[in-house]
Amino acid sequence: MVQYGLDYTRCRWILPLLLGLAVIFGLIALAGKGWLESETLPYQHQASLWESCTKFDNDPNWKCISLMDYAWGRAAAATFLIGFIILVICFALAIIAFAIDTLLFSYIRGIGGLLFVAAVFSIMAVIIYPVMFTKEIDMEGVNMFSWAYGFAWTTTIMEIGLGFFFCCLPNYEDEIRGNIKPRYFYTSP
Repeated sequence: MVQYGLDYTRCRWILPLLLGLAVIFGLIALAGKGWLESETLPYQHQASLWESCTKFDNDPNWKCISLMDYAWGRAAAATFLIGFIILVICFALAIIAFAIDTLLFSYIRGIGGLLFVAAVFSIMAVIIYPVMFTKEIDMEGVNMFSWAYGFAWTTTIMEIGLGFFFCCLPNYEDEIRGNIKPRYFYTSP
């Protein structure tokens, strides 16, 4: 016979695993230098969440300015960092909630709510940064949002999606605990 649905007891570590992946993506976004890039020979420009660097072909050294000198730079960095800290707290709470055999369903909806708060902060950061950067800092050539900015958006999208999953998971408490008989596609007569 074919069993209908997932075996929830085996799959309950998927959500904390995805939260851990979102934490890794957030770390890459925070540490990455490729939020915004521009290259028009003989001029190269590369920016991270923290600084903006320029280099000419005949000069081997990068000349960097801190984005923390701008109010919007501090705001973008602070909002993304606050969202990341909330994400790390949610990851720790999810490990605790799923590690206990009784599964603390009272905490799971709270984790989902915190993930939505983290997503709001992350969305503010990934919107403030490109709008104000392209407005305030002059870059020659075509501006391209690069890999680290993509990781920031990936973290934000994962926060939103996992927030929905954590909020909906308590609706399936009986299936997760194994209190319901399995359903089958086909039963013999």
